[in-house]
Amino acid sequence: MALDDILKRVGEFGNYQKFVVALVSLSSIFAGLYGVMTVVILHTPEHRCKIPDLENDTYAIHNHHQQILINNYIPPSPNDVTHVYDQCHLYAFDRKTVKFDNSSRPINATMVRCVEWVYSGSAFEETFTSKYNIVCEDNHITSLIKSLFFVGKFIGAVVFGNMSDTIGRKVTFYISLMMYFVVTFGSSWSSSYIVYAVLTVAIGAEAQGVFIVGFVIGVEIAGPSKRKLAGMILQYSFIIGLVILPGVSYLARHWYYINIICSAPIGLFIGYWWLLPESPRWLISKQRYEEASTTLHKIARVNKTTIKNDLSDEMEEEVEEVKPSGRMWHLFSSRVMLVRTLIVLFNWCIASMTYYGLYLNTGNLAGNFHFNMFLSGLVEFPAITVIILLVDRVGRKPLYCLSMILAGCACASIIIPMMYGEIENQVVIVILAMIGKFAVSTGFNTLYLFSAELYPTVVRNAGMGTSCCASRIGGILAPYIADSAAFIGGMTGKVFPVAVFGVMTILAGLSSLFLPETLNMALPETIEDGIMFGKLRTHITKHDSTLLRKTTNGKSTGGINEDEA
Repeated sequence: MALDDILKRVGEFGNYQKFVVALVSLSSIFAGLYGVMTVVILHTPEHRCKIPDLENDTYAIHNHHQQILINNYIPPSPNDVTHVYDQCHLYAFDRKTVKFDNSSRPINATMVRCVEWVYSGSAFEETFTSKYNIVCEDNHITSLIKSLFFVGKFIGAVVFGNMSDTIGRKVTFYISLMMYFVVTFGSSWSSSYIVYAVLTVAIGAEAQGVFIVGFVIGVEIAGPSKRKLAGMILQYSFIIGLVILPGVSYLARHWYYINIICSAPIGLFIGYWWLLPESPRWLISKQRYEEASTTLHKIARVNKTTIKNDLSDEMEEEVEEVKPSGRMWHLFSSRVMLVRTLIVLFNWCIASMTYYGLYLNTGNLAGNFHFNMFLSGLVEFPAITVIILLVDRVGRKPLYCLSMILAGCACASIIIPMMYGEIENQVVIVILAMIGKFAVSTGFNTLYLFSAELYPTVVRNAGMGTSCCASRIGGILAPYIADSAAFIGGMTGKVFPVAVFGVMTILAGLSSLFLPETLNMALPETIEDGIMFGKLRTHITKHDSTLLRKTTNGKSTGGINEDEA
């Protein structure tokens, strides 16, 4: 392509591109911070009812008198060894007639629902959940808000994806950044869970705009051989945000201060308007050659290279003649495409559900909440590295399939140590959870490449857009599965999330065996190519891709016939 040739001459990843990618990487860190912020903000601490006759009651026991009152008023946890106290009820009795047993429990008392609670401060001084008492019969609200974050991501993908193609990458990215600052910073003053829920939708949408549009800017500014490097840097930057968040939450321990610390620095990105360029590729696609030429000459100047003054002829070559396009319904237009598309969509849904579900399930794991979250983010680094090292060696399908099966087995295996003693087997449980998180992260990121190569060119954008929609469905389901422990209760509730994640992830991995491998294969261009893709008995490399384009009377047939297969 003409622009790629120009980028090779100005420097594929010179000082200018490094500067741009560094700026976008900083914003990606903050996208990562809020990628799982609801896990922290909406964490539900251990809690019990507030004792009516005790002023300044606390969850922690400070003296013998408080312990007696707790025994008087707070029932033990019903059939649930994972909690010390009943979290939603207290005893109601008449002090004049009540009798107590040897454990100071009332004998002739009734249990009533409480309206005030005290919370454990072992992980946080205060979370949004504890501030507004979103517990007991209201605990479904936290799951709803977490799901709304993924609804926001769905909205953001549609809105900002179209905006970036229409009004430009730079304008869309800047709007996303500034709105991101407003909604994240403003959420610190949410006066109710309804306000916070609305802002969570907005945060999810803006986060999608910040990361995805920023990712496009960083990749499009780099030369063809350096785009993988630029993308890798931006992916690692997102993971850095995931690792920083538990450190901030551990030090601040209050949802308000955590949110302020993570959102306030975003305001500094106001200077990006004067620092970031518009994508030359987008400018050329809109035939704004003069602006594209100015940007390219600036890149050459900073990179200390030289290019000719007039690039008009080369840039006009970049505007390709319109090719036949496909529609989303073409993905389901034949039995082969239908089955293949449904398998891909199922895998996107399950990979997303398990990936985010394991993050959301962090609070259900024994041990230190902040450390478990830190490990969940940390395992993302080797996951991305494994993909870089192996995806072009072992292939997309084997890497994806084995990763998902490993993730499912690790999740399902957690059930055994949980059943035989959650506290005693804490280390084993956390290790298995981290293996599952590492494996599903490897699989999920491999799926991006795998599915993009499976879809024919004419419907690739439609296919990836549909896949993203399927992943958002998985993300919306994840909070309800992860939080089902609170709904179900007891050990059954503890093991239910990992059992669901384990079984569904194994099924997803096995279903991918029915998909064709794409490594070293000429990618399908038309729907006909897509139908025949994977049926060839020999590998077809990009150098042999002309086999896919036999011509009849000078016109392309759009595919290959059965004899060639």
